Amino acid sequence: MTVLRDYVATLSQPPLPGGAPEVQRHDEVVGPDGSLRPAWRGLAETAVALTAADLRRVDGDITSLLADDGVTRTLPGGRVEPWRLDPVPLVVDAESWAPLEVGLAQRAELLNALLVDLYGEQRLLAEGVVPAPVVLAHPGFTRVVARASAVDPRPLLLTATDLGRDHDGAWRVLGDRAQAPSGLGWAVENRRVVSRVLPELYRRAGLHRAEPYLWALRSALLQSAPADLADPRVVVLTPGTHSETAYDQAFLASALGFPLVHGSDLVVRDGWLWMKVVGRLERVDVVLRRVDAAWSDPLELRGDSRLGVAGLAEAVRRGRVRVVNGLGAGVLENPGLLPYLPAACEVLLGEQLRLPSVPTWWCGDPAGRAHVLDHLDALDVRTIDGRPRPAGESRVALRERVLAEPHLFVGQERLPLSQAPTWGETGRASGAATPRPVTLRTFTLRYGAAYRPLVGGLATVVDPRSPASKDVWVLKANAGDPDQGLADVLPTTSARAVDVVVPRILEDMFWVGRYAERAEDLLRLLLATHALAEDFRTRPRTAGGTSLGVLLDALAGLAGRRHDDLDAELRSLLLDADRPGSAAHALAGLRDALSGVRDQLSPDVWRAVGSTDRAAAALVASHHSHQVAESAGRMLTAVLSLQGVTASMMRDAGWHAVGAGRSLERALQVHHLLASTTTVRRGLDADRQVLDAVLAVAESAVTHRRRYRGYVRPGGVVELLLLDADNPRSVRACLADLRQHLAALPASTGSTRPERLVADLERDLAAADVASLVAIGGADRPHLARFLEAGSTNLQRLADAVAELHLASGPGPRALHSVALVELGPGERS
Repeated sequence: MTVLRDYVATLSQPPLPGGAPEVQRHDEVVGPDGSLRPAWRGLAETAVALTAADLRRVDGDITSLLADDGVTRTLPGGRVEPWRLDPVPLVVDAESWAPLEVGLAQRAELLNALLVDLYGEQRLLAEGVVPAPVVLAHPGFTRVVARASAVDPRPLLLTATDLGRDHDGAWRVLGDRAQAPSGLGWAVENRRVVSRVLPELYRRAGLHRAEPYLWALRSALLQSAPADLADPRVVVLTPGTHSETAYDQAFLASALGFPLVHGSDLVVRDGWLWMKVVGRLERVDVVLRRVDAAWSDPLELRGDSRLGVAGLAEAVRRGRVRVVNGLGAGVLENPGLLPYLPAACEVLLGEQLRLPSVPTWWCGDPAGRAHVLDHLDALDVRTIDGRPRPAGESRVALRERVLAEPHLFVGQERLPLSQAPTWGETGRASGAATPRPVTLRTFTLRYGAAYRPLVGGLATVVDPRSPASKDVWVLKANAGDPDQGLADVLPTTSARAVDVVVPRILEDMFWVGRYAERAEDLLRLLLATHALAEDFRTRPRTAGGTSLGVLLDALAGLAGRRHDDLDAELRSLLLDADRPGSAAHALAGLRDALSGVRDQLSPDVWRAVGSTDRAAAALVASHHSHQVAESAGRMLTAVLSLQGVTASMMRDAGWHAVGAGRSLERALQVHHLLASTTTVRRGLDADRQVLDAVLAVAESAVTHRRRYRGYVRPGGVVELLLLDADNPRSVRACLADLRQHLAALPASTGSTRPERLVADLERDLAAADVASLVAIGGADRPHLARFLEAGSTNLQRLADAVAELHLASGPGPRALHSVALVELGPGERS
């Protein structure tokens, strides 16, 4: 038997007598008579052949590909976890999709008309079609844009609608997403991955590709600029890398070719919105908003927001910038509106609502309140801003809350969602697909004069133990039908966009270079330490034991010491991201910096990041000592591969910022390595072993061996790692590279403080004499110790100067209520 045959057979079996009654659900694959539904019949020959072993392989490939692409989701609280994609797609045939597509287009048109009315004429409120408290009590109703003179006739450009099927298979709307609809990026990524792991099934299906929809979205954004501009500037406004949908935002920005910006990257001047590019301001015409409206303008909305742009609402009112979707669109996500949409549709569009919502009762209406209070346990009771009933709340407590503020609550019928075969954790363990409820998120775009739904969407497996997404396959009615029904895309602009780099991007790029070098150097030191430990950990009184202690002290100088046990200490350095100075900490910082500029980088970057994650997972799973070196080696290979990726970048300011960060960090690491290992004499054998390890850590062992024929002495090592301009690992070479990178940054003039400090460091190196540096004074080399200490101090001073000149974009955002509005006199305190 194969997985699909087993699934069909299981559903065809009658329930056991005396068992608990099962919820009647529509199955997406198997019909009531036990046969495959029309959408799956054309795929049966290929799909039925898939065995449990095939799906285990596909599931593993999906996990690897998602990790290689860096696909994640961020949970509340900031914890990032891998995106989960079930290998079995949700398949819909063309005949079933057609009426749904019509209903989605009508719904988007209705929501747009509703938004225009609520912020303009307010006819629906005046005539009582929609009760005023439903709208005015919702936090998404943004009063600062509620004026007829400022109404945008097309405030909704992109909407999302969450759907579920009832037991008869009819689609019902669960809710609308209009404020900042998320998920389109994940939907496109799901398709990319599934098409690669199930190529035979994908080719046989005959699906609508998703890419033309992205082209249409790009065109629609450019066409939505407030004036007839030849080359409008569009940006994607994000709350940052800790947003729950950070990946989705970065994916869209990268796919559309628009800058991903933070609120701190923008400023309003004279009623216009500008982007703070290094050395100048660039006007912004369209903002694809991913920041909730309440946080978008600390001047007129939430004064404690650090995510928005002061004055944005005024720029919108003046019609000088188009915000997509409009600042007031969040009110449409109100479940209290659902009971009134049929009547609103007849008033605003003169049509009957084609796509019904899940039955919903607003408690501000006496009849609705009575129904909800009589069925508290049978309904999902939530507030109109979407907050669900707290877990464990008693019926009495809930009743009291509803009666106290009835206009803030709704009750919704629990829809017996349709089910689909799901692999998940159960499948991995048992080798069988399990039926699980699914929901579908669809997307609708205003393209030209009409709304066009995405032919496809993002499905979600409703399973608290193993939540996952599904790719959505909508089959074409005819093989020759254009993808997404788009035979052609409206023209955008043929003008070449001006390259822009905001200071925040330079800062992230700079730290990409620093964290990558920091991780590389610590991993090399750890590998050298582990190799020495394998030889000498059982002979601590030998010279090898002494040299091992030196390397451990060098590691401790970077990351402190947490464990007395050697294996536990090395594992901690590789796994504990909360340990400053560890490899894990550097890799976490690298990931965070890369996430901030995801839209600027090749997807190959995330293959390297995924490799480090898999190496860490292998170390967690194995308790053998050799796995420490194995995982560290794999992490090192992954970090080194980043150099190949950055080598293919455009030689713009971002690339130079990466190079500057790497060169500066490498010089600092060489100083630390030499200071920890070469400034004290420990005996001929111990010194030789330590110097051999130093050369290996600095990736200069082969050069030294060729030059000195295996004779290791402190002078030769110091000369090679400090003064040799031909050795790319030397401090001199690092400073030369750093000088060139700094000169190419926009704020450099040839006489800036960072450039002067580099010149001073190069002068000190040129004047250094190796014989004097390694001269012995008692048991130490005091001249070398002082030289390295002074160099480290000056390098850190240089790092601070670079940050101040090239990376700072002005004072950080402050909450409005924390700003003193009255100037205090001498001696006064706020």
